Amino acid sequence: MTDRAQMPRQNDKREILTATAAGLFWRQGYTVTSLADIAVSSGIPLGNIYYYFKTKTDLARSVADIFVAETEDMLTQIVASDQDPRRRLQLLIDKLAQSLKSRVEHGCPIALGIRDFRRDSPEAASRAAEAFSLLIGFIGRELGRSGIRPSTALAIARNAVAEWQGGIMLAHGLRDPTVLAESFRRMERLLLGAKAHA
Repeated sequence: MTDRAQMPRQNDKREILTATAAGLFWRQGYTVTSLADIAVSSGIPLGNIYYYFKTKTDLARSVADIFVAETEDMLTQIVASDQDPRRRLQLLIDKLAQSLKSRVEHGCPIALGIRDFRRDSPEAASRAAEAFSLLIGFIGRELGRSGIRPSTALAIARNAVAEWQGGIMLAHGLRDPTVLAESFRRMERLLLGAKAHA
């Protein structure tokens, strides 16, 4: 009898196609990436792709789901690892900083997805944007737990995500990792220096 762990799961090909599409959309762009490109990169014949995804917009929705799921997983790990709101915020910054090199090289996959999906698949663009909403909500709640008024906490959270995204865009444009490293330092000052009376 075969061990279940050795048996391919029914959704493996779907997951492979989605992960391949996510990488190609990020590195070369959604518009220029064809289903044939995804077939070649994934090693799954083009005809088989249509069994899982009828159109490229279906793939875009699946990629957007990855953005949300990965963001949820990251935040769940942070919440499970520490109870202190300031340490949680520091952990978030540290986790975001781990992708500095790839963000300088290719930009932010979430932001690019939102931009590129919007015309052909507004639903996928909105779904991808939920990843940013999750980050803003998490930051706002943690700031609130440290005594900051909810409206102020939300404004600070938006500023922090805007700082991160602006840093990625400028660092990518200039091909300069220092720009993004500076953004992370400003995020630390913004989030960890926020006072409870604010």
